[in-house]
Amino acid sequence: MHLTKPCGSNSRSSSSSNNSNKGGAIANTFHSSKSSNKMARITRTISPQRHHIHQRSLPHTLLLAVAAIALLQLQHLESVSAQSMMTKNEPMFISRSETFKFITGETIVLPCEVANTDTYVVAWKRGIAILTAGSVKVTPDPRVRLVNGFNLQIREALPTDAGDYICQIATMDPREITHTVEILVPPRIHHISTGGHLQVKKGSSVRIECSATGNPMPNVTWSRKNNILPNGEEKLHSHVLSIENVDRHKGGVYICTANNRVGQPASSQVVLHVLYSPEIAVERPVVFSGEGHEAMLVCIVHGETQPEVIWFKDTMQLDTTERHIMETRGSRHTLIIRKVHPQDFGNYSCVAENQLGKARKTLQLSGKPNVAVFNSPPISQYKDRYNISWAVDSHSPIEEYKLSFRKLPQGHEVVGNAIDSQSSSSSLSSSQSSSSSQMYGSGLHSHHMGSNIGGVGGAGGVGMGSYAGYGNLMHWGRNDWRNVVLPAIPVSHHYSQGMSYMVRGLDPDQHYEATVQSRNRYGWSDLTNSFVFSTSSNDGPVDLSTFLNHGLSDNEMRDLSVTFYGSSAINRQKLGLLALSSATLILSLVLA
Repeated sequence: MHLTKPCGSNSRSSSSSNNSNKGGAIANTFHSSKSSNKMARITRTISPQRHHIHQRSLPHTLLLAVAAIALLQLQHLESVSAQSMMTKNEPMFISRSETFKFITGETIVLPCEVANTDTYVVAWKRGIAILTAGSVKVTPDPRVRLVNGFNLQIREALPTDAGDYICQIATMDPREITHTVEILVPPRIHHISTGGHLQVKKGSSVRIECSATGNPMPNVTWSRKNNILPNGEEKLHSHVLSIENVDRHKGGVYICTANNRVGQPASSQVVLHVLYSPEIAVERPVVFSGEGHEAMLVCIVHGETQPEVIWFKDTMQLDTTERHIMETRGSRHTLIIRKVHPQDFGNYSCVAENQLGKARKTLQLSGKPNVAVFNSPPISQYKDRYNISWAVDSHSPIEEYKLSFRKLPQGHEVVGNAIDSQSSSSSLSSSQSSSSSQMYGSGLHSHHMGSNIGGVGGAGGVGMGSYAGYGNLMHWGRNDWRNVVLPAIPVSHHYSQGMSYMVRGLDPDQHYEATVQSRNRYGWSDLTNSFVFSTSSNDGPVDLSTFLNHGLSDNEMRDLSVTFYGSSAINRQKLGLLALSSATLILSLVLA
C-alpha cells in the first residue's frame, strides 16, 4: 500500500508529465514556421500516445484536431505571404509592344509604363544605340526626351526615325518590349521630264514622265486642265503620258497628280505649246445683208505663234476706213462694213500668216435672199391636192419664187420631212435645167395686207402671198420634176416674207418632194433641201377660208402676172380677180 501510493502518485505525476509534454509539443508546433517537416514532428509527438486517445475523454481529442487544422491554415498563410512578397518586389511592364504610324513632322510618343523598378534601370535602345538610361538622356539628338515617366518622345518626325525601339528593364535576365515605328510621308513630285514647258511642232509625238515619292508609294495620274485627255478619258493612271500626232487641239495644260492618302496630294503641271501654221474657220461662209444695213464678216484664226491677219475684197487689200472697220478679239477677227453699198456685195477673204506658214479663207457678202424654209404641215387633208407654204428672209423685196415638186420615186426612204437619197438633188438640177417640163396649169394669186401665216416672222409681220392652181392638169412621168415660177406681187418690204401655193392633180396616198428658190434684185437664193409631203387617202372638206383669209378684200381687184415653165417657151397668163363679196369669188381667166 505504501509502495502503491507513490506508484499512484508517480503514475499521476507521470500522466501529468506526459500531458505537459504533449502540450509543449503542440505549442512548439504552433510557434515553429521555419521547417518543412513540422507535420512529421507533430505526428511523431502524437503517435506514441495513440493507444491513450481511445482511453481519453472527447475534449482532449478535439484539441488535437483543432491544433492540426490551425497548423495547416498557418502554412497556407505563410505560402501566400511569401508569394506576395515576391510579386511585390518583381519589376514588370504595364505597356505592351505595338506598331505606330506617324506622319513626317508629327511628334512621336512611345509608351513604356513599368512597375516595381525602384532598384532597376529602365533604358531605351534603338538597335545597339542607347537613347536613355534611367532618367538620363544618352543620345545627342535634341529631339529626343522622356515624358511622363519613361515614355519616349521624338519631336518633328523624320523618315529616318522609322524602325524598332526597345524599352528594357536591366534585370539579371533583361526584360523588354519593342515598338515598331512607321513614318508616313506625304507624296512629293520630284521630277517631270519636260521641266514644266514643252514646245513641239504639229504632227510630232510627245512623251512626258512624272516621278513621285512618298510612303506608301503614291499613285500617279494625268489630267488636263478644263479639258479631257487626247484619248478621250478624264484621267490616265500612269507616270508616263504619251501623245501621238500632236495638233493644236491637243495643246494645253497637263497636270500630274500624286496621291497616297497621306496629307494633301501633290501636283505639277506641264504647258504644251503646239507650233503650227495658221488655221482659219469662218463663222458664216455667206453673210446676207442689204443696202444701208451693217454686215459683219468673221474669221476664227488659230496659230502658234500668233498670226497676222489682213482682209481682201476680191484681190484688193482693205484698209481701215470710216465704213470698213477691222476688230480682233483673241482668235476672232471681224470685218465690219457699215451702210452697205451695192458695190460692197461680192467675195472677201481673210489671210493669216505666221513664221510657220500662211492660210486663206473666202467669205461672201450677199444681197440675195436666204434659203427658204417650208412651214406647211407634212400631210394634206385632201387626196388630190396640197397647199404648200414657205417663208424666206431677205433684206430686199422678193420678186419671184420658183417651186419644184415631183412624186417621190420608188426606193427612197422618208426621214421626217426629208428623203434619204443622193439622187434627188442631182435629178432636180438636171430637170430644172431642161425645158421639157409640161405646163402646170393656171393659178390664182391673192394677198392680204399685213397678214401673218403659220407664225412666220416677228413683230414686224410677214409679207405673204397665196397661189392656187386651177383647171385640168396634164399628168407627167413617174419621176419628172414640175417647176412653177410665182411672182411675188404685191412686193413685200418685210424682212421675213412668204408664199403659199395649192398644188393640184396629185395622186391619193402618195409621197411627194418639193424645193423652192427665191429671187430679189441681187439674184436667186440657194435651193432648199427637199421637203416631203403626202396626200391623204380620203378627201376632206373643202375649206375656202384658206383663200378668203389670205385673199383680197371685198373692194380690191388686181391684174397679176404668173410665170410657168412649159414644154415650149415661157407662157405668161394674166388673171383678173374681182371680189364681189366676202363669201364669193369669181375667177376670170384671160389668156395673154
